[in-house]
Amino acid sequence: MKQHISFFRISIFFGGETTIMGRGKTVMRRIENTTSRQVTFSKRRNGLLKKASELSVLCDGEIALIVFSSTGKLYEFCSTTSMQKTIERYQKYNKEVQENSQQLKYEAVNLAKEIENLQTSQRKLMGESLESCSLDELQTAETQLEMSLLNIRTKKNQLYREQIEQLKQQEDQLLEENEVLWEKRSGITHFYVENKSLELRNIMIQRSMYLIDYNFDDVLAAKPH
Repeated sequence: MKQHISFFRISIFFGGETTIMGRGKTVMRRIENTTSRQVTFSKRRNGLLKKASELSVLCDGEIALIVFSSTGKLYEFCSTTSMQKTIERYQKYNKEVQENSQQLKYEAVNLAKEIENLQTSQRKLMGESLESCSLDELQTAETQLEMSLLNIRTKKNQLYREQIEQLKQQEDQLLEENEVLWEKRSGITHFYVENKSLELRNIMIQRSMYLIDYNFDDVLAAKPH
């Protein structure tokens, strides 16, 4: 017959802090009983000072620890020879952090304003929110749009030229292939020859359409306003 073993957790209540032996956790709240509070403070204070000392030795850290009891008594630990120097180092570091934080806030505000101005400018270029614009602002927006349109047309014409050049190269290549095919037409089916000729005609038509669009854009760009 199997024996069942039960494990009991023993809780001790000291007027506020509940300590659970074994697995469990401590409920953190003020200990109301004065004697228990003083005993707990003494034990935990000594443990805290010991941990600070161990941390400074093991990890070579600069540590300053200040503790005031409920009665106002001071307990301190410093891993260096001077508590004042460690405090001054902390104050200097804290000051630099605050200055950097202020600088970041200032940059964030300026960045937000810049984003807002860009969004406003974009809306005006889109023809929105024009009610508050003056004549000079509208003239500036119109000039910007004209410059943008000129840049777009220039880029489009460049792409047209590149497409036309590619089509011309394909056309020359197909012409060469067509000549070879006609030379060898006795050994090539009539259907294949006609197919290559049709492909050549389609490329020539497409190239002509690009040339028409390209010349039409040049006419629009040269047309006086």
